[in-house]
Amino acid sequence: MNVRKWLGLAGVLVALAAGTAFAQGRNATYKPLAKPQAVESGDKIEVVEFFWYGCSHCFDLEPQLHKWVARLPKDVEFRRIPAVPTERWMAGARTFYTLEALGLLDRLHGEVFDAIHLSHVNLMDEKTQLDWMAGKGVDRAKYADAWKSFSVQSKTRRAVQQTQAYDISGVPTLVVDGKYQTSVSMTGSHEALLKTLDELIARARAERPKKK
Repeated sequence: MNVRKWLGLAGVLVALAAGTAFAQGRNATYKPLAKPQAVESGDKIEVVEFFWYGCSHCFDLEPQLHKWVARLPKDVEFRRIPAVPTERWMAGARTFYTLEALGLLDRLHGEVFDAIHLSHVNLMDEKTQLDWMAGKGVDRAKYADAWKSFSVQSKTRRAVQQTQAYDISGVPTLVVDGKYQTSVSMTGSHEALLKTLDELIARARAERPKKK
């Protein structure tokens, strides 16, 4: 399904996410994915965050999530996927993958959130984004080239597919080992979310085949 077809479904999905209880019951803190997804972390347990730079809830979660990621055990791998349920979110995904391509994610991922939510910079506008990046010392031409590159466009299209495959109806949503999905809306708080993630990691570890 392409982005335009997905656009028609997105509003319904987001509305349902706000008030719908999942199959486990009204107080469930996670749900199993209907269709488990293959992980990209090999032998490690994978934790994926689906996010959008324009999401205030993702912005609020980021500081605690950053600290949590820093203390993950060695058998866990964390990665982010920019959700793309609508064309409006496409620019955010391209920003993420452009920064990744230039090796700038560690330095500027948090600053992009701050620019949007604290300084109210419209980074969804391409020219504004180029100006902002240049102000951060990023080479304007290199950034523009990476933004338009085949690699960044391919990864953005892949993010559209993954948003659908993982059944993402709102952000931030986190998925453990391609099996279990959770979010702040399900757990009730950031602290409860991180506790649930720890529990799901332990569960995924127990479910993995024992190494000989």
